[in-house]
Amino acid sequence: MRTGIRLVASDIDGTLLRGGAAEIPQEIFEEIRRLEGKGILFCPASGRQYQSLRQLFAPVAAQVPFLCENGAVIFGPGAPGPLWSRTVMDRALAEALSRDILALPGTEVLISGVNTSYICPKRDDFEALFRDFTGNHIAVVPAPEAVPEEIVKVSSFCPGILEEVQQALCPKWAKHFRAAVAGEAWLDFTLADKGTGLQALCRLLGAAPEEVMAFGDNFNDAPMLRVAGHPYIMDTAHPDLQAEFPVCSDVAAILRTL
Repeated sequence: MRTGIRLVASDIDGTLLRGGAAEIPQEIFEEIRRLEGKGILFCPASGRQYQSLRQLFAPVAAQVPFLCENGAVIFGPGAPGPLWSRTVMDRALAEALSRDILALPGTEVLISGVNTSYICPKRDDFEALFRDFTGNHIAVVPAPEAVPEEIVKVSSFCPGILEEVQQALCPKWAKHFRAAVAGEAWLDFTLADKGTGLQALCRLLGAAPEEVMAFGDNFNDAPMLRVAGHPYIMDTAHPDLQAEFPVCSDVAAILRTL
């Protein structure tokens, strides 16, 4: 039985949602409720938008904080919860990055505000494809300059050409923003990452890093895992990540030790 844990942060896609699953297992909700009774807070930590995460965690959405957009946005518990933190990108740079993404063949751009995803679709099916997959609140704009709010994340959707897009974008843009692979078809750019987001959440909650357990499965989770005193990487992760962090095959089984 572990003691001293006050916060559990977990990635979603590939960590809680495994093998193509679209719904969070009920046992995770049971563990979240049980942990709350022991004074341990659970926090979904994802590149997803707040609305998408609230839908996924509907049975417990009012009880947990959410670390969204790869750490750029944090919402507190509630129905809906208060905006606790956001990390805004330089507007001119974010727009220029978005234009570079749009100029690449085979890519789409996703520009994130606090709780709206803005797209400038090049392919006819992208809006429906993206909405159906994520459940995000989406708005179509004619150009990046038309986004009506501050920008917290810019993403390239690049199925089948992720490595090529990394090579095209990162030499120029990694010196301005944090670049992170967030799945097989996504490359995200933010000022924040899941590590800075978790640090901000710890400050808001008055929790120390050694009081945090965290779970992830991809390179965009590594900054969060390096912050947490008790990190776990999934057994499906890249070998480099498995070499750095303790390996886990079942999140719920680890939670039951708390």
